This record gives sequence, structure tokens and C-alpha cells, in this order.
Amino acid sequence: MSLGCPKAASDAEQILTRLRAEGYEISGSYDGADLVVVNTCGFIDAAVEESLDAIGEALAENGKVIVTGCLGAKKDAAGNDIVRAAHPKVLAVTGPHAMPEVMEAVHRHLPPLHDPFVDLVPPQGIRLTPDHYAYLKISEGCNHRCTFCIIPSLRGDLVSRPIGEVMREAEALAQAGVREILVISQDTSAYGVDVKYRTGFWGGKPVKTRLFELCSELAKLGIWVRLHYVYPYPSVDDLIPLMAERKILPYLDVPFQHASQRILKLMKRPASAEKVLDRIAAWRREVPDLTIRSTFITGFPGETEAEFNELLDFLDEAQLDRVGAFAYSPVEGATANQLPGALPEGLREERKARLLRHQEDISTQRLERRIGRRITVLVDDVDEEGAIARSAGDAPDIDGLVYVTDGHDLEIGDFAEVNVIDCDVHDLYATLAACE
Repeated sequence: MSLGCPKAASDAEQILTRLRAEGYEISGSYDGADLVVVNTCGFIDAAVEESLDAIGEALAENGKVIVTGCLGAKKDAAGNDIVRAAHPKVLAVTGPHAMPEVMEAVHRHLPPLHDPFVDLVPPQGIRLTPDHYAYLKISEGCNHRCTFCIIPSLRGDLVSRPIGEVMREAEALAQAGVREILVISQDTSAYGVDVKYRTGFWGGKPVKTRLFELCSELAKLGIWVRLHYVYPYPSVDDLIPLMAERKILPYLDVPFQHASQRILKLMKRPASAEKVLDRIAAWRREVPDLTIRSTFITGFPGETEAEFNELLDFLDEAQLDRVGAFAYSPVEGATANQLPGALPEGLREERKARLLRHQEDISTQRLERRIGRRITVLVDDVDEEGAIARSAGDAPDIDGLVYVTDGHDLEIGDFAEVNVIDCDVHDLYATLAACE
């Protein structure tokens, strides 16, 4: 049922097209329908009344009603949802232009029939990762124009995925047995900026397209949620309480890239080493076991020995847990290639090696603090020497491992409680904790 203007009719056509493409039949009456979708108008008072009356009629005649359209996004003077205030029994309410959210609600309350041509593909899709963890890409492209990077020319500006679509994928992964979701994008912190944090819908509720709200919803899945590529916007501070409450993992992958104010300016990365250090300290006051991972570029055009040493001093102050480094590479198309003061490849690589050696002591000291502690790990593999696992501070393939020497009876994908007994530069060694 569709009410209102031609734009609403166009939305209804798209919904009907998608329904038919997925094998749903369109009924001509309430009696023949398993579910009713009412596309509403909320432009003037008369249209609001007409829409509310149509919803009431559908509830009375059928009982299973999903509401979409302009009225679904409208609030009363007190900020209450107009539709739910009048008809609390509706199954879901979405705003206009919300086909993904409508389809999510339809799937939830009226799952499509098995299609042998499509259902060979599992709901979580085909993945290249092991069964127990998966990557969840929340956006494409990037709005930054860092001088060393050509990603925007390859992938374009930031385009955030609708939050309902992201959550459907995450839910399907969790239902398929995934125990850890790794949130990724080119600029995870910027999620929703391109759509001005537009309100989407998930589970029949309005949810802003913003990283904080996304993390809050992902936390409800009851699995590990790990954030990657988190640019240090002020909004990142809002995520720290979620980590303190263990709703998401206390882990931040923040690509700082350098510490010299001049080099950061040449990179077109607006940041201040002093402010970064203050924020790191504040984060760790609230979450003492927060793991911070970062990457840096050595040998950027014009980088002096003094500026490189400034970067080493920053590492001493920041006490980052994990650090990766890249020697500057003059990628074709990067504007930094035009900067004066290009450094020889040998010097770029030498500084990279020196930075990594410098960081080794810091990383080792950070790991030594965990000796004697009880931690939760996720098992990645089991062999004759025990279990190979990861802690909350270890992302797959890029961070360290936890070797559980007596974990032979564990299975891949298990969570286990272990006592840390030793460490080296990158990894922890542990034994199973006694059951309490």
C-alpha cells in the first residue's frame, strides 16, 4: 500500500521490484497476504491522518505490518515516534528511501523461500578468512588527500554503507558462527560523514549512521568487535567508554604516520604530536589495558635527521603497543613525489629499520606487563605443541600470538581463559586457567 507523492510511489516501486526479484508474491488483498508494507506520507496533517488510518486498517485486517515512508521519520513535539505512538504493534518503522531497511524487516518477519539457484551461497557469503573471524567493511573511499596516498583517485571519496545493511551482514556473520568481527574501511572514524550521519533503521529502530552507534549495535551481537584504520578525530574519544565497558575490544588501530608537525603538514594530515600524546594518556586512564597499534612512514621527502629523531622521541612518550613502519615509496600519482628533498632509498629503509628496532624494546615492555595476568583468548589453531590463539590486543596476521602450551584439547574458534607466563618481542606464552 503506497500513499503520498510520486517520490513515494517511486520508492514503493523499488521495494516491489526487490520483493519480486527475491521471489515474493504480491497479494491483491489483506486476506491473501502474509505481511503488509504501508508506504506513508507525512507532509500535511491530512496526509498524516490518512497514513495512520491506513496503518490501523492494515493492522486490523492482517496484523503483520511494516511501515515505511515520510511519516516513519516524523516525530511529535515531544520527540516521540508518531507511528509507534499511534500503533505500537507495527513490526518495524523506517523513513523514506529506505529499501534496505524495509527488506531487512521483511526478511526478519517473513523469510524468503529457499531458492536452489541462489541459496547455494550461505547467508554470510563466501569468505576468505577462517570461519571464526571476518572483516566487515563499513565504507569505501576517503575524503582525505594525503600527499603520499592515491587511494581517493582509485576508490573515490567516502561512501558509507547504510547502517542497516552493515548490521544485516554482521548479524549473518554472527549467526554463522563468527566469533570476531574486524571493522575496516579507508577511514573508519569518518563513517557517516558523507551522509551527515543520516538516520537509518535496524531492528525496527532508528539508528544514526555513525561509528559510535554502529559499535553500540555491533556490541549486542555478543562477539568480539575490533576497530581498524581509526583516524584520530575527536569523536574517537566517545568510543573509549564502550571499550571500558567491554562492549567492544579495547583496541585501536590509529595510523599516526609521523610526529613532526612540519612533516605532518607536508603529508596533509592535520595533527599535533602533543595533542595526540595527551589523548593517548586520557584513553589509557579510562582503559588501562587499551592496546594501541599504529603505522609510520620513514624517509618522507624532506625529513631531516632531527625530525626522524622527533618521531623516535614520540614513540618513547606514546608507549604504543604495536608499530608498523613503511619506508616512503614514491607511488606514481602521489603529489608528495613533487616535494623537494627526496631521500635516497637506502636512507629511507635504514630509518625504517632503526624505528622498528627502537620500538622493539617498547613493545616487549608492554607485553611484559601482561605476565602473571589472566586474559581471554580466541583460538586460531591447534597443533601438537598446543593452541595458537590471540588476545584482545592482537589482530590476525598483523599483531602477535598467544601460545597456549597445554591447549591441545581446545578447538579453533573457542574462547579460553589463560594465565600469561612469559613473552618475547611479539608474542605471549600462557597456560590454561583453572576453572573456578
